[in-house]
Amino acid sequence: MTASNSQSSSVKLLSRFWKSNFTKNLSVLISIALDGELTKRLFDILFSLFVLISFSPLYLLLAILVLISSPGPIFYIQTRVGKDFKPFRCIKFRTMVQDADNLLEIVMAESPQKRKEFVTDYKLKQDPRVTKVGNLLRLSSLDEFPQFWNVLKGDMSIVGPRPLVPEELPRYGRRINTVLKIKPGITGLWQVSGRNDIPYPKRVRMDAYYATSRGWLLDLWIIMKTVGVIVYPKNNGAY
Repeated sequence: MTASNSQSSSVKLLSRFWKSNFTKNLSVLISIALDGELTKRLFDILFSLFVLISFSPLYLLLAILVLISSPGPIFYIQTRVGKDFKPFRCIKFRTMVQDADNLLEIVMAESPQKRKEFVTDYKLKQDPRVTKVGNLLRLSSLDEFPQFWNVLKGDMSIVGPRPLVPEELPRYGRRINTVLKIKPGITGLWQVSGRNDIPYPKRVRMDAYYATSRGWLLDLWIIMKTVGVIVYPKNNGAY
C-alpha cells in the first residue's frame, strides 16, 4: 500500500468515527456549554486576565498613590470566608493608615455611637482611619482592583455574594449555608444597589437571593451596573 493510500484510509476511518459518534460528541459539547459552573469559571479567568493586563498602568498608578499617601504596605490582606466555608486571603489596596485595627479600638472606646455603628454594619461612615487616597479608592471601588488576583486563584468570582469576615457568619443564620455554596464576588447585588446604605438584614437576603437565582443574564446585568457605579460613584453607598 502506498503512503497516499494509507493516508486516505486514515482520513476515511477518522471521518467514519466522527460521523458514528456525532450525536455523542455533540451532546458532550452542549453539556460543556450549558455547565454553568464551568462557563462561569472560564469567564472569570478570561475577564480577570483582560482587566489586569489592559489596566496594568492604572494598577501601577494606584499602587504608587497608596505608597506615597501614608506609611505602610500597598496592599491590605484580610481573612475572608469563601465557598464551603473555606478561608482565603482577600487582597485590596490599603485605604487606611498603618495600625488601623488598634486605632479602631481607641475610636470605639471614645465614642459609644461609633462602636454601635461598627457592630451593626462593620463599617464607619466617617472613619478617621481612612486616608485621602483611600477615600477616593473606596468611593470609586478601585480599592478592590487587586481582587482580580483572588479570582484567578479561584478563591472568588467576578460576580457573587459579599466576601464575609468570620465574625459576620452568625448574622446570616440559616442562610449562611446557602450563601457559602458558591464563591464570593468582587461585585454583586449589594455592591450595585446602594452598598452600605442598605440595612444589614437586607444585605443577607440579597446574598441568599443571588446564591439561589444566579445565571448569566443576572451576572451580565450586575457587571453593567458595576461599570456605572465606578464611572459615576456619587451616592453609591460606598465608604
